[in-house]
Amino acid sequence: MTHTSYIVRDVRLEKRAASARYTPVWLTTERGEIACRFYGAGDTLRVVVWVGGVGGGWDSPAHEMYPRLAEELTSEGIASLRLRYRHPQRLDDAVFDVKAGIDYLQGEGMDHIALVGHSLGGAVVIQAAAGNPDVRTVVTLAAMSYGTELVREFMPTTSLLLLHGGADTVLPASCSRVIHDRATVFKRINVLPQAGHVLDESADEVCRTVRKWLVEELAE
Repeated sequence: MTHTSYIVRDVRLEKRAASARYTPVWLTTERGEIACRFYGAGDTLRVVVWVGGVGGGWDSPAHEMYPRLAEELTSEGIASLRLRYRHPQRLDDAVFDVKAGIDYLQGEGMDHIALVGHSLGGAVVIQAAAGNPDVRTVVTLAAMSYGTELVREFMPTTSLLLLHGGADTVLPASCSRVIHDRATVFKRINVLPQAGHVLDESADEVCRTVRKWLVEELAE
């Protein structure tokens, strides 16, 4: 249901480039502008927000899974918003940015929302999802465990998928196991033995798993 935006003060859409599959969107907030890329899927209630880690930019794990799935999911009637943090090394600011993205989408009438985050982004999406009934599912990829205590405050209708590389030398798979143990909602964890932190070694499996999960969990 469309409602008044409390975080986003203004929205600026740029003209889509001829070769682009997305529309550049700028969200103006009290903390500055947030750059986004919106992949539309017609008049839909369903949308995925994709965020990366401390590297910032348009970071995507698993061989550029984010833009790949953002395009593919439009055929399922699922839109996507890729979001670039203003300050990727500041957890609180990154959470604010994702909440602003959610606020924008809710203001556009989208209330079946999924959040996907890699590395630090795993903690970001967990904090952003806590207590929000419009967030139907959260997917974390090689997430850190720091800052994820709020997973205990997920709404009962919010599910959780955790994917982690068993060969991750940046954040061990035990980080995702900690989050899994904390969560009390419907949840699943998958440790991929050969994959490292960016999950490139198991990119195809990660893409298939995430795509299937999102389609099922965002079903109306």
